[in-house]
Amino acid sequence: MITPPAQQIRRAVQTALAEDLVLGDATTAALFPAPTPAEGVIVAHESMIVAGLMVAREVFRQVDGTLQVRKPVEDGARVSAGTIVLHIEGDGRSILMGERVALNFLQHLSGVATLTARCCDAVRGYGTRILDTRKTLPGLRALQKWAVRLGGGRNHRGSLGDGMLIKDNHLALLRAGRVDLTAACRLARDKGPRGQRVIVEAASLSEVKQALAGEADVILLDNMSPETVRACVALIKGRAMIEVSGGITLDTVTEMAAAGPDAISIGALTHSAPAVNLSLDVRACAPRGARRTRRSR
Repeated sequence: MITPPAQQIRRAVQTALAEDLVLGDATTAALFPAPTPAEGVIVAHESMIVAGLMVAREVFRQVDGTLQVRKPVEDGARVSAGTIVLHIEGDGRSILMGERVALNFLQHLSGVATLTARCCDAVRGYGTRILDTRKTLPGLRALQKWAVRLGGGRNHRGSLGDGMLIKDNHLALLRAGRVDLTAACRLARDKGPRGQRVIVEAASLSEVKQALAGEADVILLDNMSPETVRACVALIKGRAMIEVSGGITLDTVTEMAAAGPDAISIGALTHSAPAVNLSLDVRACAPRGARRTRRSR
């Protein structure tokens, strides 16, 4: 499993902590003027795919490098309610300062991974891949796409330079110059980076025929009913990879997979995944050295 570059994780955490600690932690500073030995556990309160543990660990590392952070489970694990997914030990003030930021990352990324896994489970047996899109939160794309992979999905384009996708707005501008979809495919192949796939968005059988004439590598069937998708699959007959997109949800993904596409891309995986239920429970404890002394006696 390819993880996000460490630099991207550090940058995302730095931005989040700068938001939350721009004026410090007024409550913790007022109540605890001195170091307060404590330990905390982050607990799952529902079944989920855990994603973001390495990000949460980076949160606590940036808040206080002396905190001891352990992962009882790994990113990508399926866990049930009651499972401890992270253990933190050290100054309770630092644990409190990192609590919300760590949970924000974990709840969101685990939500993305969990929704992706449910969609993958829903199409199991049809040979259809679940893809994400570029509909990601600004600054969090690498982390969200990692969560999709942890959930069993695959990544679509990572950026505008990662493959050529001819969409309706490209065609609207091209048609003003009397360039149709077939010509657009050929133009993209001739002028675009060598070796990149040409993906074409098609909204009708007519546009599918034009994409085939232009020898598109992938035809993206946009906002079509399952019945229309079946007709397009019969028309394409393996001459291009078939992707389906447009408002597909967990409730509709199985019916769409049964229509026969190679892949289904779902923007909701990243822009609308519900956060999962995780909490951080903290308790005071004796300093680590004192506990070792007691045990040695």
